[in-house]
Amino acid sequence: MVKWALIGVALLIALLLAAPAFAQAAPAAPGVGPGVGDAVDRALGQLGGNGQGQSQGLSLSLQVLIIMGLLTILPGLVLMMTSFTRIIIVLSVLRQALGLQQTPPNQVLIGLSLFLSIFVMGPTISEVNRTAIQPYAAGQLGGTAMIEAAGKPFHVFMAKQTRVKDVTLFAQMAHSGPYRSADDIPYTVLLPAFVTSELKTAFQIGFLVFLPFIVIDLVVATVLMSLGMAMMSPTIISMPFKLLLFVLVDGWALMMGSLANSFVT
Repeated sequence: MVKWALIGVALLIALLLAAPAFAQAAPAAPGVGPGVGDAVDRALGQLGGNGQGQSQGLSLSLQVLIIMGLLTILPGLVLMMTSFTRIIIVLSVLRQALGLQQTPPNQVLIGLSLFLSIFVMGPTISEVNRTAIQPYAAGQLGGTAMIEAAGKPFHVFMAKQTRVKDVTLFAQMAHSGPYRSADDIPYTVLLPAFVTSELKTAFQIGFLVFLPFIVIDLVVATVLMSLGMAMMSPTIISMPFKLLLFVLVDGWALMMGSLANSFVT
């Protein structure tokens, strides 16, 4: 399953960044054994032409078909192997802390999280393109080697964000390890450990985000009680003050920058 996920990431980046190169893709490098990589080679070879440098009429249609197929697994890849999970959770907690139910709307939060994730994952995607996609499009790598090269940058990124105790937990459950270095951690252990670490980090950041707004709620509730206005909801009075505080400290820029800097590079 992990190998197919890596195939999806590699092919999606390849079709987006190096689509013109596929029209002249060379045959797979000799010496690559049979397997998933050869199947990818044959499929992409069919996209490129008939082996004589002549493009087939259905190549564009097949490319669109592959892209549409990859889109079905793209949400899972975004959630499991990138910074998206931490960012969307923190932004959702921020909206709750402000006392706003649907502002910003879910579509805006998802869009912010997606583009901030692209910004955070930019070096990783560039490394995948440099070490895997471009060499494969130039015929320097076979399918299997391309998949392995594309997986290494994602492995490095996830390993840096994952806590040791989370890796230890899932390694013990899988009866695997100990590992001499982070490069030895298999994806079957690293993926759940990475997601667990991201959830914990997101809730820690969310707790810190909540604190100043809780103080405002307490102050407003105390003032209302002292004025004998116990029946009035403190949320109605505190919300403008929370919005004012958030705007005065340039909250969105501060939050975006803090989230981007929270990832270990």
